[in-house]
Amino acid sequence: MASTGRIAVVGSINMDIVNQIRDFPQPGETIHGRGTAYQPGGKGANQAVAAARAGGRVRMIGAVGEDPFGGTLTGSLREGGVDADGVLVKEGTSGLAFITVSEAGENQIILSAGSNGKLTPEDVAGDKLNGVDLVLLQNEIPWETNRQVMALCRDIGAKIIYNPAPAAPIPQEAYPLIDTLVVNETEAETVTGIPVDGIESAAKAARALTEAGIRQVIVTLGGKGSYYSNDRGEAWETPAFRVRPVDTTAAGDTFIGAFATARADGLETREALRFGAAAAAIAVTRAGAQSSIPSREEIEDLLSQ
Repeated sequence: MASTGRIAVVGSINMDIVNQIRDFPQPGETIHGRGTAYQPGGKGANQAVAAARAGGRVRMIGAVGEDPFGGTLTGSLREGGVDADGVLVKEGTSGLAFITVSEAGENQIILSAGSNGKLTPEDVAGDKLNGVDLVLLQNEIPWETNRQVMALCRDIGAKIIYNPAPAAPIPQEAYPLIDTLVVNETEAETVTGIPVDGIESAAKAARALTEAGIRQVIVTLGGKGSYYSNDRGEAWETPAFRVRPVDTTAAGDTFIGAFATARADGLETREALRFGAAAAAIAVTRAGAQSSIPSREEIEDLLSQ
C-alpha cells in the first residue's frame, strides 16, 4: 500500500567510518585494526530511509560535502526510496562519524559535522516544505535551522516529530511548536531533568513535557517497549516485540521513520506505535544502520504473526 501523506526529513547525512579493533589504544599507542567499513548513516538519513522503506513518500532536506562521500550518500538515499533532490552540496567535507568498535562490543564515536553544520535557516526557507504533512527533525544540524523549520511548519499546517538526539535541552519557547517528541531514556532525562529507567519514571517525564506545551510524547525504553502520553490525558504502554538482538544501531531511527509513515497513512496512534515497534524489532536482528532497516512487507509480516 502506498503512503497517502507526504513526509519531509530535515537533518543529518553522515558517512560512518567503522573500524574494528581488539582493544582500544592508550594515548600515543598505535595498534592494528581488523578492518574498516564505510556505511551511510546520520540520524536524518536513517529516519528518511526507514520512513521510505515502510512505504512513505519521503523528501530529504540536508547537505553533503564536495568530497567523494557526497555522491555516495545521496545515492544511498535514492536507493532507499527517498527523494534526495533537496540535498544541497556544501563546500568542504560531508558529515562523518568515526566509529571504533572493540572485540568486547564497546564503541567510541567522534562526530564531525561537516556539511551538516552548514545547513542554514535560509536553506530550508521558501517552498521546500510545501505539500508536506509531517516533518522529522533531530539534533545533528544547527538548532537555528530546526527552529526555522518548526516555525514554517506552524505556518503551513505540517506536523513536527522531533527527536532531540544527540540529547540537548529544548528552549521553552519551542515547546508549543512540537507536535510529537520522541526521546529515549537518556534524552528524556536531559530534557526534563527527571531520571528515566522504566515505565513509572517515563510517565513522570512525559507528563512534565505535555504540561509544558508539547502535544504528545513517546519515551522509547529499548526492550521494555515505549510509553505514550498526550495533552488530553491519554497514556499507554506499547510492548516491544521479543527478538534476539544482534545490533541496535539505528533502531530508534527505524522506529521513528516507520511510526511517521504509519501516521501519514492515517493509522491511529496505537497502531502506528505498534508498526514502529515491529520495524525496530526487525532492525535489531541485523547488523548495520541503513542496511538493517526493513521493508513495509517485512513489517506487516511480523505484525500478522
